[in-house]
Amino acid sequence: MNPDIQIKLGEWSELQTDAQAVRTAVFVEEQKIPAALEWDVMDAQCLHAVAYDAQGKAIGTGRLLPDGHIGRMAVLNTARNCGVGAEILRQLMAQAKHRGMQTVQLNAQISAEPFYQREGFLREGDLFIEAGIEHIHMNKNL
Repeated sequence: MNPDIQIKLGEWSELQTDAQAVRTAVFVEEQKIPAALEWDVMDAQCLHAVAYDAQGKAIGTGRLLPDGHIGRMAVLNTARNCGVGAEILRQLMAQAKHRGMQTVQLNAQISAEPFYQREGFLREGDLFIEAGIEHIHMNKNL
């Protein structure tokens, strides 16, 4: 991972502006997910991670729900394939472990399944459609 990339962990009240910018660019604009499906009441209850580049621009985000689900993982197209998503994921998993969780779970877009497999996640169950996109449930023991 690029040493110029920094990850901030925090509450929604602190990281909302930057996390929303990344999620809007990736999910709403790029993937055409309706904005109404992107935002939920869980954001206020989650631990959020936001990655910043050397200029301080938010380039990636993810969240850890209180029950151990990791979600809303997104990296701007211009910052993909350079370790940003993996570092966000690893920091969220470390926080889950620190909080006493034994496992973490997520619903991966099918196109992202190989990424999560490289990080040790295992497929569980059948494909399903969420927001018009094929997903698979995955989990990992910590």
